[in-house]
Amino acid sequence: MRTFNYSAIRQQKWDSDVLGLIAAIYKEAGKQELYLKQRPEELEKLVEIAKIQSTEASNAIEGIVTTSTRIRQLVKEKTTPRNRDEQEIAGYRDVLSIIHESFDAIPITQNYILQLHKILYSHMNNPLAGRTKSVQNYITATYPDGHVETLFTPLAPYETPEALDRICAEYNRVIGNMELEPLIAIPVFIHDFLCIHPFNDGNGRMSRLLTTLLLYRSDFYVGKYISLEAKIAKNKELYYAALAQAQIGWHEGTEDVVPFIKYLLGTILAAYKDFEDRVALVETKLSALEVVRRASKNRLGRFSKQDLRELCPTLSDSSIEGALRKLVAAGELKKEGKGKNTCYFRLILKSSKTL
Repeated sequence: MRTFNYSAIRQQKWDSDVLGLIAAIYKEAGKQELYLKQRPEELEKLVEIAKIQSTEASNAIEGIVTTSTRIRQLVKEKTTPRNRDEQEIAGYRDVLSIIHESFDAIPITQNYILQLHKILYSHMNNPLAGRTKSVQNYITATYPDGHVETLFTPLAPYETPEALDRICAEYNRVIGNMELEPLIAIPVFIHDFLCIHPFNDGNGRMSRLLTTLLLYRSDFYVGKYISLEAKIAKNKELYYAALAQAQIGWHEGTEDVVPFIKYLLGTILAAYKDFEDRVALVETKLSALEVVRRASKNRLGRFSKQDLRELCPTLSDSSIEGALRKLVAAGELKKEGKGKNTCYFRLILKSSKTL
């Protein structure tokens, strides 16, 4: 059985990258706290959008998809699931809502993790919901020629319940005793959870939900306003690469978890930076045109309509499209490509045109 001792992590010497990420996250968290005190009502606009983006992105990573319209209706509970994918999406919505509303009443224990997993599958008949895995699972890659390669073999089913108990106990101990910085303990716990891979299905989604839960419980609330899942989905190759690198030697206890720590901290910091950008767009009464104009100025190089959707979550698709047309007509933006391949980039203006 693999052993777990989170106290030993304190002895590790952290490089300037890790320390810099931690310092920057605390700085951004402090700024967010001020924003929340000064403009709480305006920032509530970001909450529902983040829920929609989180639900859509986390499921899309696992190949669970539906239309954007259906996603919005499901998250807002204005419709019922029509198929298996939508049942899984509705389950993710339910767990995310519970975490948003009751994170401080959800202890980090195996029993509560199993309950959250059961809710994840509450819209479908899954006899394994809320239970640890009954058969060995594998993390695999399928290549273009059709062959499948096993990248990592998680713990055996008979070892899983005890291992899950142990990582929960270790996490609670070092956090409760303030032995370990939470921004180190959280990625270490999530990495161990993913290596254990405790369920027959739903491990990736549960890991992202638990990341949000652990951050909330340590007073890092960025996931309420900016979707961490969307950040991960946008660069999922980096996520899988960091995880694969950190899994080497895990069964023997010789793994180097630093690549995964850096990846997750970088994702959290990027979300905080996005929060600051979006606050600037919602804190004043701006027209849709001005919101899109300011958002486009935050983009370097080419960007898509989807990029602007993420930066302008309070605007409808039609408002974004209308603003883009005006900015192209005014010569502020250049449009390239057609259909899904359409992109835009800013032009250097010698003189501005009036819209």
